[in-house]
Amino acid sequence: MKIQDERTIRTKNFTYNRFGMFIHWGLYAIPARGEWIRNNERITIEDYQKYFDTFDPVDYDPKKWARLAKKAGMKYAVLTTKHHDGFCLFDSQYTDYKATNTKAKRDLVREYVDAFRAEGISVGFYYSLLDWHHPDFPATNDMHHPMRGNEAYIHQGEHFERYVEYLHNQVRELLTNYGKIDIMWFDFSYGEMSAEKWHATELVKMVRSINPDIIIDNRMGGNILSAEPEYYSGDFHSPEQMIPAGGMKDVNGVRVPWETCITLNDHWGYCAKDKNYKSAKNVINMLVECVSKGGNLLLNVGPDSKGNIPKESVEILEEVGEWMDKNSDSIYGCTCAEVPKPEWGRITKNDDYLYLHVQDCCSDSVALYGCDLKFKNATLLKDGRELSMRRPWNADLYLHYDKNVVFVETPPFDELNSTGNVIRLEILK
Repeated sequence: MKIQDERTIRTKNFTYNRFGMFIHWGLYAIPARGEWIRNNERITIEDYQKYFDTFDPVDYDPKKWARLAKKAGMKYAVLTTKHHDGFCLFDSQYTDYKATNTKAKRDLVREYVDAFRAEGISVGFYYSLLDWHHPDFPATNDMHHPMRGNEAYIHQGEHFERYVEYLHNQVRELLTNYGKIDIMWFDFSYGEMSAEKWHATELVKMVRSINPDIIIDNRMGGNILSAEPEYYSGDFHSPEQMIPAGGMKDVNGVRVPWETCITLNDHWGYCAKDKNYKSAKNVINMLVECVSKGGNLLLNVGPDSKGNIPKESVEILEEVGEWMDKNSDSIYGCTCAEVPKPEWGRITKNDDYLYLHVQDCCSDSVALYGCDLKFKNATLLKDGRELSMRRPWNADLYLHYDKNVVFVETPPFDELNSTGNVIRLEILK
């Protein structure tokens, strides 16, 4: 079976779920200036140690996180088990730099797994291929290391193969100690630090030997969009902080599973001063945009050092959840409709229905162009009311209205649906 065919089978649930929660959490929540603080401020291991010594997430309750994700309509989650700073939220036997050796004194990943599984949410692990704490990871000559350019660290990385062994051992731990994991989210490759530098083929073979059904992102290296993707090129593309204009297609024009990861404010990890939060309307429109192009949205939250998701994030996700309560049928199991993008909004589709996401309309009906489908009826998704599909009496007076245009009544926007109306058209088969 071709790699692309295996990928289609593995990603079936992933492309149905469409909406997930990304969770960036670690020692960097204490200085509260973002997850790249060691890099940005060139902090040494010695100066960073104070955050390890004081890490004490007394309010950590992943059950609350899981309930919030479920309330928002999220179907899967991905937690940073280890970020670039090398600190592990799990009880790894290969390092002392882990949560069980802090004041937390427990395996925080196990609690996350149990909590999200209990809510029926698929479980994913983020694992950084980088490690700024490990003594065998290159420093002086590495473009991202906090000690880059510092000749005192010139010999660090000379035994890089020991780090690769460490990386593989930790991934094996994550995939054997917590039951069946749904997503392995590696981050990230760059320059020479890519692909077989990580022994990528060997690593993916090991991952697949433990869990053949797990899905893996594309950040280990390789080209998932090529005609013959490498074995380690992953199951889905992972653009960051942007939504591709036309979705993602390989060189032959075949759509590839993809997921964009986006922050709720301007940072992944907790940043106390960052109040530039997106609105719930913005989030909903991003989600619709992704699905209308055949993709997923992985929306990030950055809990504080005590383990609390910021109240702004909670309020936004709760409001998104209110919309999803009424309109999630237009998200789950849906994809692009392969019809021209309308000026009034976006369109999603599954086997039985076409969903018109009317986000901007200045009249009492919308026109659907370039669609060869026929429809039985139209209803407003939030309450099921019937909508008229009558062709306006004067449509033929305007040459750009051809005979195949479908017209659908759209009610005025109300407070609940301030993001617009979702109209469901039942496809005539």
